[in-house]
Amino acid sequence: MTLIEYPDRELMFLAVANKVAGELGDFVRRQGRASLCVPGGTTPGPVFDVLSDVDLDWSKVGIFLSDERWVPETAPRSNTRLLRERLMINRAAEATLVPMHIDTDTPEQAIDALEAGLAPWLPISVLILGMGGDMHTASLFPGADRLAEAMSAKAPMLMPMRAEGAGEPRLTLTAPVLAGAMAIHVVITGPEKRAALDAAQGLDAMEAPIRAFLAQATVHWAE
Repeated sequence: MTLIEYPDRELMFLAVANKVAGELGDFVRRQGRASLCVPGGTTPGPVFDVLSDVDLDWSKVGIFLSDERWVPETAPRSNTRLLRERLMINRAAEATLVPMHIDTDTPEQAIDALEAGLAPWLPISVLILGMGGDMHTASLFPGADRLAEAMSAKAPMLMPMRAEGAGEPRLTLTAPVLAGAMAIHVVITGPEKRAALDAAQGLDAMEAPIRAFLAQATVHWAE
């Protein structure tokens, strides 16, 4: 694991956005296009604000979520809503938004259609992950109903996930898809998450799912 500590959050958000933009630009130049996989939640919002106005050939970039809460896109807790409001604007409005949600009653009903849309953008070029205080990432929660399946090397692309700490049902990219990203950045803030990061390194991936990605990640932290 590579850990970068920043003196303040604003500097970290700017640095992460610039690093990600540079990596995406490299992939576009070398491969003709790139994919960016991002988390929901509150932490990445400031990164999205900076990244949305970076000078990049966004028309050749596909953007999708690492996981989604199974709520309507109009709901305040919708990760897709966050993307539309804070990333898919300004210059980044030219990127392709690859869906991680469609209007079905359950995530199980949407898997086939969503996998068909995601498959052409894999492997992930650049992945940004967050982490909860419980050491979950994406919707890979400790104690979740299908965590063992989602962490398996033979896991499918997408899996529904339900966990006590998750609230609503979720749909998540599985561990092998996330770990297959060519560049991985973990973005965390505050002393609680720094303590959780330190603890995760002494646990296995079932206890601390973020553990599965740390060896190949650059972790960015600011208090």
